Amino acid sequence: QVQLVESGGGLVQAGDSLRLSCAASGRTASTYAVGWFRQTPGKERELVARIRWSGGSVDYADSVKGRFTISTDNGKNMVYLQMNSLKPEDTAVYYCAAYESIVTYMTQRPTYWGQGTQVTVSS
Repeated sequence: QVQLVESGGGLVQAGDSLRLSCAASGRTASTYAVGWFRQTPGKERELVARIRWSGGSVDYADSVKGRFTISTDNGKNMVYLQMNSLKPEDTAVYYCAAYESIVTYMTQRPTYWGQGTQVTVSS
């Protein structure tokens, strides 16, 4: 089992920056990759960014490319999402997720989820 706890959400204005953090614990050594998703009411949860735990391959949603950066600190079992030039449409609950294996990574089905943190961007 892997436990994920997000922090860093809040209310900001359009154009501001915010950094989300995710603390991972448990069987993190067997984690293949981690990522950030977001969800708004009435919509499906969507991938924002993901990265292999060992580094290397990084994927971003088109809507956040050039504005958001995902990173990890393996020594501290932390995952970060730096969000710059925030827009009102970035408003959502952001979830940290972990992929247990390459199979779950390739099929885009994270194994573990955090409880979510609200990000609200006012215009």
